Amino acid sequence: MELKLGILVNEGPYTHQASDTAYHFTKAALEKGHEIFRVFFYHDGVNNGTRFTVPPQDDRNLQKAWSELAAKAKLDLVVCIAAAQRRGILDTGEAKRHGKDSDNLAPGFRISGLGQLVEAGIVADRLVTFGD
Repeated sequence: MELKLGILVNEGPYTHQASDTAYHFTKAALEKGHEIFRVFFYHDGVNNGTRFTVPPQDDRNLQKAWSELAAKAKLDLVVCIAAAQRRGILDTGEAKRHGKDSDNLAPGFRISGLGQLVEAGIVADRLVTFGD
């Protein structure tokens, strides 16, 4: 039975295991034929969406992994606007609006509001949460 899944990521990429687990769960679900309606990054999870992440060469690069998976599987990666702004993560429009000289949202991610999370909870068969 194929499921339509919503994914909620609440932890940063290098804080806890939650981001890694969310990524691997999403990838495995896609490989099994399930549909991922949306991946929503909230709280510290928004840190998965910064293009300024530079992990050591021998460490995993979750931002790059999410961006590549999004491109391959046409995933909707949504970063919560309020949580992102608090943590200095901005797309081009928000950077300009706030007088910043640069944006740092990674490829494949987009910024939006909590309505996107609510919609995922309504439309998806299951909303799977990773992290507190």
